[in-house]
Amino acid sequence: MTQSSSLGYLMAEAARLLRSAIELELTDAGLGLTSSEARALAHVAELGGARQAEIADAMGVEPMTVCAYLDRLEKAGLVERTPDPRDRRAKNVRATAEAEAVLAAVRSRAGDLYDQLFSQFDATERARFLESLTLLRDTLRRRLDTPQAGCAKVDRA
Repeated sequence: MTQSSSLGYLMAEAARLLRSAIELELTDAGLGLTSSEARALAHVAELGGARQAEIADAMGVEPMTVCAYLDRLEKAGLVERTPDPRDRRAKNVRATAEAEAVLAAVRSRAGDLYDQLFSQFDATERARFLESLTLLRDTLRRRLDTPQAGCAKVDRA
């Protein structure tokens, strides 16, 4: 097996190319968002009033990385930070009403892209691929959340 046909290489290359394709879609749509900002916005909307650290954990990135995304999203009027009633030092982040239209446009453009990418798959192959990818992701999450012999648990926060 060559490097270019190994699982790790194919997954990394496919992820890189998919991010680039999504960036182009978002640019063409004129949304003024990067794919990372769109992903952060989707997590904020899904989590509904979560702290920055919780959003970072859900995304699998550092809190300071999320902070930069949230700063730009707040400046664009897509999220708002409000004091956390449980801890006055912390802020909860919520999507604004304006974010719904932006997220709908992101989902529409992404859906169109995915339809193009899966055009060579029949419905059964597409479903099987997504099921397999989900299984792989879940297996990797469990592996990273469970200490292995001689390895420390990976801190994803």
